Order: sequence, then structure tokens, then C-alpha cells
Amino acid sequence: MKSELQVFQDYIRRRDLRRTRERERILQEIFEIHGHFDVDGLYLQLKQKGVKVSKASIYRALPLFIDCGLVREVDFNEGHWHYEHIYGHSHHNHLRCLGCGEILEFENPGLDHLEEQLARQYGYYIKGHHLQVEGYCPGCRQAIESPA
Repeated sequence: MKSELQVFQDYIRRRDLRRTRERERILQEIFEIHGHFDVDGLYLQLKQKGVKVSKASIYRALPLFIDCGLVREVDFNEGHWHYEHIYGHSHHNHLRCLGCGEILEFENPGLDHLEEQLARQYGYYIKGHHLQVEGYCPGCRQAIESPA
């Protein structure tokens, strides 16, 4: 399997885009994060490591990383996007607690079968899906059901 950097370099070459060290450093940092991140957090991490990069550069690089299949956007209904690297990982979805904000990742092969069924039924070429299930974790649920 190619490294994420090789995948991105191939993508840049195919699109006849300019290869920059800044984009590659941003990508490297993204793949050092083991979880969801937002632009502000990524920017602060890079800054703390002494990397000179602007938020604008991060915002411009993210669509490229998404388009080449390395990263995906995740909306946790907090007023801004979160991201996660997906290359080399199995497809997963999210279960989000509306109380404390906890995010759990889960896999369900039934959803993959549903994609296949929809593709056959409607003639679509399906590239993927995003599912976020919202509810209350056991702790928050208990607090709601038995108020003090």
C-alpha cells in the first residue's frame, strides 16, 4: 500500500498542480493526529512545532486531501467542520452524544450492503456515505431520566 504522501504526490502530478513542502507538512501532521480535528486545532499543533503555515493554507489544502481520498469532512453540528484522515482505515460512521459531545466510531457491514443495493437499484456509482447517529450516552441518559 502506498503511503499517504505518495498518494497525494500522485494526485498532484495527475492534476498538474504544484507540489509544495507546506502542503506535505500539513498532510504529515494530519496523519499524526489519531482522531478528529478542526482547522484551529491543526493550526495550533503546527505552530507549536514551529511550522510556519497560515490557516488559509490549511483551508486551501484540505479540499485537495479530501478529493484524493485521504481525508473526509465530518459535521458534528458545532458550527464548523471537523476532519479525519481515512486512508488506510476501514469505513466507519459516528455515534454522537447530544449531552456531553462524546463521539464513538462504529462499523456496520449492513450499510455497505445498502450502498450496493442502491447502486444496483438506481444505477448510481456510489463513492461512500456519511452516517451520524445522535442520542445520549448512558451517563447523559441517566442524568436526563433521573433529574436531581
